[in-house]
Amino acid sequence: MTVTYKERVLENGLRIAAEVAPGAHSAAIGFFVRTGARDEPTPLMGVSHFLEHMMFKGTETLDADAINRGFDDLGANNNAFTSREMTCFYAHTLPEGMEKATDLLAEMMRPALRQTDFDTEKKVILEEIAMYADNPFWILYEETIARRYADSPLGHRVLGTKETITALQRDQMNRYFTDRYAPDQMVVALAGNIDFDRCADQIAKRCAAWPSTGATRDHTLPTRHTGRFELKDPKVNRGYLIGVADAPPLGDERRHAAALLAQILGGGDNSRLHWALVETAIAEECMASYDGMDAHGEFFVYASGDPDKLEQIEAVIRGEITALKDSIEEDDLAKLRSKALTGLTLASEQPSGRMMRLGRVWTMLDKYTTLDQELESLSKVTVNDLKEVCDAFPFDDWLLGSMVPA
Repeated sequence: MTVTYKERVLENGLRIAAEVAPGAHSAAIGFFVRTGARDEPTPLMGVSHFLEHMMFKGTETLDADAINRGFDDLGANNNAFTSREMTCFYAHTLPEGMEKATDLLAEMMRPALRQTDFDTEKKVILEEIAMYADNPFWILYEETIARRYADSPLGHRVLGTKETITALQRDQMNRYFTDRYAPDQMVVALAGNIDFDRCADQIAKRCAAWPSTGATRDHTLPTRHTGRFELKDPKVNRGYLIGVADAPPLGDERRHAAALLAQILGGGDNSRLHWALVETAIAEECMASYDGMDAHGEFFVYASGDPDKLEQIEAVIRGEITALKDSIEEDDLAKLRSKALTGLTLASEQPSGRMMRLGRVWTMLDKYTTLDQELESLSKVTVNDLKEVCDAFPFDDWLLGSMVPA
């Protein structure tokens, strides 16, 4: 499929980027906002996610029902998400529905933020926080991140806490929105069967008058705490372990090596941890992963099982991490590299996948890289690259959290 990259930057800083594929049978658009939990003042923790919900509650001209029916009438696949790094609102539709989908998303990006909607949605957010409080993994994960970064916004919970959401006021949200949801903090990513000039003209007509703010992100890395801690919870009957360690940032050329290294350690049924823990019936589940972020990165290691075996599980994990560097062989890398290349290619088969990749690349890296360039970088990763990441970012230089029954 022939793909052509096009872009336009409005005077207010809004970037419109597209991978145009005339042979595609669908089209996708996403508004990516460079703001998330790490950009929030601590007293407002959770405001980014709360605001994501409020964007669907209507504008001065459209109520929530009209927005939902508008997407339903198009048969669109639309949704949103919030992370520590960004907030995204997107739609995937047939080419003939692109104009309407663009209008709906652009309209949503300037919400009314009515007090009545705010009060109602606050109850929904508090219920969501309560729901996750019943998930042992989520409790331990959030506590580990919070302790890892102490008072830094990098340790913020995406949902916020019961206390911060309860105390949050509508006017505080509005000020946060005005500052962060500015065009110079946004990228509009498009992909698929689209007329770029027509789409860009439509977006400019809707968004050119939005004022820029010059908002920034603090890239100062806080002290990352190591060591260990233990939580005891009367509601659980299994044991859980989560370790968090430093890893290359997303903008670091070593990110592909880091991702492959995490896959070798705990990325699936053929990983070191799976064979050492699950296949031997020592643990019920385990995994390792790499999370690249803006100016920072993290390795995660997770396992769960019988609380009485938790010390044994930890010992096995430490053993596999210690042996990892010297155990990596070319065959390991070749298999995982092929799997990663296949996954990356398949994710870009549909316009929605290309739109997501394009929006994330611009939001996080502030530059454009083609799929072929990314595939080439991944193909060039060597065993020595993996070993160098092992040396530079030790998995077990971590904060290790555990949860056991009270």
